[in-house]
Amino acid sequence: MTDQSEPLLLSRICADDSDVNDRTSSEELTFDSIVEQSLSDFGFWQLFQVVLVGLALFFDAFPIFITVYTDAYPTWHCVNHTICDHSTSDICKLPRSAWEWDGGSKDKTVISEFGLECSTSLLRGMPSSAFYIGAIVGGFFLALIPDGSLGRKKLVLFSTFAMSVTSIFVVFSTNVWIYTTLKFAIGFTRSQTWSYALVLISERVPTKWRPRVTMIPFTLFVLGFMSLSGVAYLARHSSWRYLYLYTAVPAAFYCIFLYLFALESPRWLHLQGNNEEAIVVLKSLSSKNKAYLESLVSKLPLEQEAVEALPRYSIKDFFFRKWAFRRILVVMVILFGMGMSYYGVPLAARDIDVNIYLSETLNAVVELPTFIITPFILERVNRRSSVLVNTLLGGASGVLCFVLSVFGKTGIAFAFELGTFFCARTGFNLMAVYMVEMFPTCVRSSATMMFRQALVVGGACCPLIASIGRDLPSVSFAIFGVAMSGLGLFVLILPETKGSSLCDTMEEQEKRDQTINTSNCC
Repeated sequence: MTDQSEPLLLSRICADDSDVNDRTSSEELTFDSIVEQSLSDFGFWQLFQVVLVGLALFFDAFPIFITVYTDAYPTWHCVNHTICDHSTSDICKLPRSAWEWDGGSKDKTVISEFGLECSTSLLRGMPSSAFYIGAIVGGFFLALIPDGSLGRKKLVLFSTFAMSVTSIFVVFSTNVWIYTTLKFAIGFTRSQTWSYALVLISERVPTKWRPRVTMIPFTLFVLGFMSLSGVAYLARHSSWRYLYLYTAVPAAFYCIFLYLFALESPRWLHLQGNNEEAIVVLKSLSSKNKAYLESLVSKLPLEQEAVEALPRYSIKDFFFRKWAFRRILVVMVILFGMGMSYYGVPLAARDIDVNIYLSETLNAVVELPTFIITPFILERVNRRSSVLVNTLLGGASGVLCFVLSVFGKTGIAFAFELGTFFCARTGFNLMAVYMVEMFPTCVRSSATMMFRQALVVGGACCPLIASIGRDLPSVSFAIFGVAMSGLGLFVLILPETKGSSLCDTMEEQEKRDQTINTSNCC
């Protein structure tokens, strides 16, 4: 097959080689330029790899939002109408024989099965909080793993499989304490699934395709969110345990396909000194002729292929380099505010008088347009301005949602709730691409983990803030809005990265930043 195709592509190869020679005459050929050139034609196999890895986010959406249904306060009705009136009675002041749960199913949700209907909001929200705490602890623990230890593919596989297994174990919970412990374990195991998948995908596409391709796994995440609403609706008459099984078992089977067909990051392989395997991956992904890739590799300086010459990095480099520490700290502050809005708004939506299945479905639906709008913004507007304007709009929408809710304008308030969630998702998308461009390959995985950590820490505050909304109607929306817009102002401190390719080492990133700063000053 190769012998037949080479004569047909001879003119193209010669033209490409000529272009490479012209380029190397003025600048040194690097592995980054090889990746950019060999993957410039985004073909079917590249798309398949993006979707395959992106499906990890599809399943990652389930444990994040599943408690909206499994831990919900179920509806009830009176049995003894002489002492019970559903419209005025408090079930905590009624004898248990005077009322029962709708459908007669005691195990419909965690609240009804474990008898938490009269417990404090702190106890009822404890499993959700444990999930986020597990994600925080797991994120910090996993961030200590050096970027060069396991590889991008293995980390995605491990986190997804561990999440699915622990989710299956949840069905064996016999009390709220065991359930809370297992929710912590789920949060711990899947804490960095999103980070691992995003880095693996970003390092296998060229600069010009990154804004669009990065939106594919995010779209799959939203589709997971939407499908959860459908699965929960179909299982609404079943025990909450079945909902965990319906979402965890398919994730376990998905891991088999991930193991068999997913490819490793060529950039990561290059940093490990394994250029031969990196080129094999590029050949698998690229639609270009193999001889073309080999001609590019032959022009790489020999010293770049020496493993001994490659420095090793870890998360500690963020603390020893002033520019890196300032950058990661600012990113985490911004994402903390966005995390509060993104995870908190769907939880607080139950305080607005709308159907829970409808509200969660609409929240998922409004995410879909963000994946079309985000690439358009990234390709036409610089990173800082787009993030700043988006956070200000989202914050204003959250405050208006609170104000309208106080005045009883429920329908309009819900529209602004959707607007707040829309801006939170858009800002999340923008920052994901922005963050990937700000850090080199050697620490990109660790940086993305810290990025994710800030998002989850913001989300961990949400159950408590959302519970406040039950006593003070919809005030949580104002808190989420102020946090997103106020902390979003910190984006003005970050450097602009629009149009830049990815750096591989800290030194290369520092050199590029100095060059950009010098050109801006001049």
